Amino acid sequence: MRDIKQLINQMTLQEKAGMCSGLDFWRLKSVERLGIPKVMVSDGPHGLRKQKDGASDVNDSIKAVCFPAGCAIACSFDRDLLYNLGILLGEECQAENVSILLGPAVNIKRSPLCGRNFEYFSEDPYLSSEMACNYIQGVQSQGVGTSLKHFAANNQESRRMTASAQIDERTLREIYLASFENAVKVGKPWAVMCSYNRINEVFASENKKLLTDILRHEWEFDGYVMSDWGAVNNRVEGLKAGLDLEMPGSHGTNDKLIIEAINKGILDETTLDEAVERIVTKIFEFVDNRQDAIFNRDVHHEAASKIATQSAVLLKNDGVLPLNKEAKIAFIGAFAKSPRFQGGGSSHINTYKVNSALEAVSNVTSVSYAQGYELDVDQINEELVQEAIQVAKSSEVAVIFAGLPDFFESEGYDRTHMQLPNCQNELIKEVVKVQPNTVVVLHNGSPVEMPWIHDVKGVLEMYLAGQAVGLATIDLLFGRVNPSGKLAETFPLKLSDNPSYLNYQVVDDLIHYREGIFVGYRYYDKKEMNVLFPFGYGLSYTTFEYHDLVLSRKEMLDTDELVVSLKITNTGAVAGKEVVQLYVSDLTHLTIRPIKELKDFVKVELQAGETKEVQMTLDKRAFAWYNETISDWYVGTGEYEILIGKSSREIVLKDVIKVQSTVELPFKVTANTTFGDLMKHETLRPIIESLAKQIDISNVGQEIDFNLELIQDTPLRELRTIQNIDNAMIEYLIQTFNHYLS
Repeated sequence: MRDIKQLINQMTLQEKAGMCSGLDFWRLKSVERLGIPKVMVSDGPHGLRKQKDGASDVNDSIKAVCFPAGCAIACSFDRDLLYNLGILLGEECQAENVSILLGPAVNIKRSPLCGRNFEYFSEDPYLSSEMACNYIQGVQSQGVGTSLKHFAANNQESRRMTASAQIDERTLREIYLASFENAVKVGKPWAVMCSYNRINEVFASENKKLLTDILRHEWEFDGYVMSDWGAVNNRVEGLKAGLDLEMPGSHGTNDKLIIEAINKGILDETTLDEAVERIVTKIFEFVDNRQDAIFNRDVHHEAASKIATQSAVLLKNDGVLPLNKEAKIAFIGAFAKSPRFQGGGSSHINTYKVNSALEAVSNVTSVSYAQGYELDVDQINEELVQEAIQVAKSSEVAVIFAGLPDFFESEGYDRTHMQLPNCQNELIKEVVKVQPNTVVVLHNGSPVEMPWIHDVKGVLEMYLAGQAVGLATIDLLFGRVNPSGKLAETFPLKLSDNPSYLNYQVVDDLIHYREGIFVGYRYYDKKEMNVLFPFGYGLSYTTFEYHDLVLSRKEMLDTDELVVSLKITNTGAVAGKEVVQLYVSDLTHLTIRPIKELKDFVKVELQAGETKEVQMTLDKRAFAWYNETISDWYVGTGEYEILIGKSSREIVLKDVIKVQSTVELPFKVTANTTFGDLMKHETLRPIIESLAKQIDISNVGQEIDFNLELIQDTPLRELRTIQNIDNAMIEYLIQTFNHYLS
């Protein structure tokens, strides 16, 4: 058994300080005399972007398999799929001697404009956290670590290195930290990567509340915290706050600051020792699990195709899909031949190979092809459009491959609008004039506006589906695989509908999250707004019926668990998979909450005519909201509705559970406490009811029942006016009430 503490005791101060920064862009330092090896970390999250050995260019990476991006795989709503994807990525890391894969990325999709949304899972923290948790466990089952990122509130690229996300505590906890929380507690990543930005004007890299108080003490994280590349502001303050490893390093500059701070007594050396211990522990965890692994790129390519088929979302189908291979079909659009299948920036994979839909369809049937538009160009090419019109006119079905070019969305900058290139929108507009049976296949990392949605017969959202996108698209279009993806984010009708629209701009290096907890469907539902496609939405080539909802109990304490069961039947003619979504609605009205929130889901595979029972279990957190008064999660006493949906907007089953809180919120009576507040308190209610009988308020010009709203909002101090009670008596009443509360 290796004694890490003993190793650290043998290290010099210089060696310890050095272990807390990178050797180069991708490698951690070693201490050869003590047998501590250098190890490598590498970008993911949807493939291995490992710099070639000996390469001087950090972008000169090995050939690897590009799997579907986070925007796509989250739509699978499939925990097992994410776990198995993690296994594949872990195998590749082992084969390439990579100790930690930099992913998954779980930042919330606050706005469709974020340039890095394609890496992120969802607008919903529960779904995001569940996807991340299983991804982490899959990768780490192979003896390779993950680095959960970007912690925290990194929800846009504009001025990401300096801007401060101004967020209230409840919003931070319920939305932005919740996406990380279960991934840390259950997934147990080896590392967490702090983000570039500030949170409430404190850099994430030196934010003790985030890195130590919450991450380590509350969530019991036992790995090491690394910086995003270049995210360190003040190295010594960062180390104090809980930032263990600076990446890529500062050529020794910050190492010297650490040594100087210790020598001057500004920094306790035990803080440095603890950071080194966390880093070295994970280095040896990789070394002890090192395997002479190999992997078959062709096998992983095929797996990438299957993952993409399980993640794609069928958004519209007016009987045009699946395609008949005997039909005369036109493929239109440059993306049919040269698909966009990944995002730009640090996650860009040097792909082993890429399959286009035009290439893959040759194994099914023959199609006519027209380019339709130029890649990376917004202007219309009339010659290409006319060619596409002629091809569409002479076919029975036209499939237009559209989407966002590379330069529209990437790490490092945000989008400015939600539109497809003008040349693509105009192409679709012209084709549908001559071909009513038009299907649009989308390649994009984030929602787009669809001005042509009512004119086309079908829409298949592939997102950024990885290098096997062509194979997956053909399998779906021709019905060899039944679509089963559900949207992990809302598609608004237009950009200005988005809840962050008025506050997304960085002003004076501040980003105000004034929409609070109302992100994504939480906002659209509360506002009763129409959307293009709701969260959780997705069609199938078969139909499903939900029935026989049963709750394991009708009343419970907030410390109990509730088992929710129901049956689902495939009522169509073909096999398919369906995502059963469970939402909870708070009927207590004790605080402002969303109409409903996703709290569980199950993906079920059913043969035609088959029925299965599914069960989901809810605990306290499923009903709770973050109460800033007690700095903890709180469930108010009252009724909660259990909602079973095919999407956030299509609820098909519901029932009610009564929950009794075991936590009493602190309550102190003052002269400004209202009669309504007193009446709501179980201990004080009998006392105030007795007092009410003695109060005659007819002198205010009306006879009024004590329970009516007028008296509900009246503070105790008003007894001076409505009952001629002096201040001494009011103070006596206040003391009496507080005595009963003590």
